[in-house]
Amino acid sequence: MLLVNIDYIPGKQFEVLGMAKGTVVQSKNFGKDFMAGMKTLVGGEITGYTEMLNEARQIAVKRMVDEAESMGADAVINIRYGSSAVMQGAAEVIAYGTAVRYI
Repeated sequence: MLLVNIDYIPGKQFEVLGMAKGTVVQSKNFGKDFMAGMKTLVGGEITGYTEMLNEARQIAVKRMVDEAESMGADAVINIRYGSSAVMQGAAEVIAYGTAVRYI
């Protein structure tokens, strides 16, 4: 499955199948959340949250690809990500794009 964040595929013609999306709400365990809170006192990267968001993006992309494959897609173009805080220590991540089939 080809995944691109542009709205075309050089040298390919395709038909649009529709939007494919994948979402996940991810959180850290209490211990890591507590340590992240302590890190805010001294500053710097909160690696626990960075890891959490990277994992969430991977899950969201996998779910988007699964949805695109179920539509018969060869690629997903114009991919975008979004995120929002659901509650303290938990975030929603969405990956979405246009599922296309080559013609």
